[in-house]
Amino acid sequence: MRYVAPAREAFDRRVLASPPLAHWAAYAHLLEGETWPEVVALNALLPAGPALRFEAQDKALLDDGLHYEERIARGTIATRPRNWHDLFNALVWARYPTLKRALNARQVAEIARMGPRERSRPQCALTHFDEAGIVVVLRDAAMLDAWNRHDWHALFWTHRDAWQRGEARAEVFGHALLEHALTPGKLLVGKALVVMGGSDAVATCAAAIADGRILNDPQELRPLPVSGVPGWHEGTADEAFYTSAPCFQPVRAGRVYPPALGGAA
Repeated sequence: MRYVAPAREAFDRRVLASPPLAHWAAYAHLLEGETWPEVVALNALLPAGPALRFEAQDKALLDDGLHYEERIARGTIATRPRNWHDLFNALVWARYPTLKRALNARQVAEIARMGPRERSRPQCALTHFDEAGIVVVLRDAAMLDAWNRHDWHALFWTHRDAWQRGEARAEVFGHALLEHALTPGKLLVGKALVVMGGSDAVATCAAAIADGRILNDPQELRPLPVSGVPGWHEGTADEAFYTSAPCFQPVRAGRVYPPALGGAA
């Protein structure tokens, strides 16, 4: 079923105080007001550097005939006004420009290879991460082993101190996942890349994406019920949550995940 985000004037603004949206407090003025931000306000968020701008998506813009990703490569991010999905996309561009540019460059290369009407396995992987991506940092190999087995109780409950101390952490990158977080209590599951011990995990992921070392197949992405991170959902205070909530699915027979990316401790 297609997700329908709550109306801006009616959504429960308390969700902005809970993860993952609490991690975007720097942009709260663009999220909590009753008025939608204009494109000019979004352009003010972009870092200095190569020309890139948000532009309101309308018929005149789309008449250029370009693929969405090709248009970005030429400097224009088509943005629908009064739209949560595209607003969160703009915020992700503001916070993670290097990661977004790496995804776009790979997408454009695949479009050139496949044509605008066909989608390759790398394109699917890149899109899944763009929409629902999470960058996860772990320091304990036992936590990665638990994740490999989908032992969610071990990953989140047995090792809850690691999450609470920041030794394990998750950064939600996907703008669709952030949009879903507007619904209070919603069980969120994303598509994760994991870095072991990386102090700059986002840069590690961006470099690996740009080099074509990862995201060549959707199966490389690890499902992560991010609502299981201690404190991210009210259910995480209860041990039984990790064995009863429907977001905690067993690993499929034969499912094997790639190794984590390495990073400097």
